[in-house]
Amino acid sequence: MGPLHGIKVIEFAALGPCPMAAMILADLGAEVVRIERKPAPGAKPASDLFDPAIDILNRSRRVVTLDLKKPEALAAARQLIAGADVLVEGFRPGVMERLGLGPDETLAANPRLVYGRMTGWGQHGPLAQAAGHDINYLSLSGALHAIGEPGGKPVVPLNLVADCGGGAMLLVVGVLAAVLEARQSGRGQVVDAAMTDGSALLMTMMYTFKAMGQWTQTRGSNLLDGGAPFYDTYRCADGKYLSIGPIEPPFYALFLEKAGLTDPDFRQQWDRARWPELKQRVAAHLATRPRDAWCALLEGTDACVAPVLDMDEAPAHPHNRARGTFIEVNGVVQPAPAPRFSRSTPAAPTPPTPGAPGEDVLADWGLSPDAIATLKAVGGL
Repeated sequence: MGPLHGIKVIEFAALGPCPMAAMILADLGAEVVRIERKPAPGAKPASDLFDPAIDILNRSRRVVTLDLKKPEALAAARQLIAGADVLVEGFRPGVMERLGLGPDETLAANPRLVYGRMTGWGQHGPLAQAAGHDINYLSLSGALHAIGEPGGKPVVPLNLVADCGGGAMLLVVGVLAAVLEARQSGRGQVVDAAMTDGSALLMTMMYTFKAMGQWTQTRGSNLLDGGAPFYDTYRCADGKYLSIGPIEPPFYALFLEKAGLTDPDFRQQWDRARWPELKQRVAAHLATRPRDAWCALLEGTDACVAPVLDMDEAPAHPHNRARGTFIEVNGVVQPAPAPRFSRSTPAAPTPPTPGAPGEDVLADWGLSPDAIATLKAVGGL
């Protein structure tokens, strides 16, 4: 059983970071029930971005599909929430309040409830009601401006920073912190997780460098943005890429030795004025062999070198295979739950179950047979 065994979570179906946060909680052993809104007959889904039968972010949940326009369905949702430790939702501010499922109502019925709210801009502020996506939230933190090549435009780092890191991960951190606090105080609270806030927090190290005078606003000219010749990716003879990152002088010296970069010029590791020239020379040298030939020479040593793998190669890499970093569920290759625990081993993930009516879930969570029958009769289930 995972370390969150016994924690009960209600998730209101949403896109992006909210389902990822709920997935992480489920991966760690929490019982997560996902409430999906029942669409009107013939209505198209709000988004067809994902195939619901394959959407990995929705793994390991039980599902209840409710028509929240029906009073009976709202009553069922309130009863589920009353029995939960945690609620997570990812709507714009005010949506849950208009449904009658906001923090005031739910905490009155369940004072120990941790109410996790995931938004881009936060619950208040001038932009709180505006639409947006990861790229927009990332822009406000200073992070997007800092990513890219010299003279080039800002480079989009997928949606890893705002949605996943600053959003989902920090929502999980906030929820778990509030659950621990509730065990001491007996009182729940609201967790306001905004992707703008989280993205800014993830930039803490860069703001430290800036305060020290060690960071410039020019993209691709700094220590960790590809400006240093010893911290970047390089194209090899076969068109594949190698990442190198030997920041510490002993690791850098080992990289030079093993890679055959013998010119004394390369020893001037911290001469920033020479970085552009040295990068060109490192690039020319690494372009003389295929990627895997360099890996055979350098990977697994303190030279801090790794192949840049694509999404087909990554699951097959010997290190990932040895650790079980990727798993297969119903024929779908996907990342395994993380992190690992010495005792509390989570159960294997289960595939998503979209659109399930969820009568069994309602019964397990305490709804009476009469209440479930009435819910079905009025079309709320």
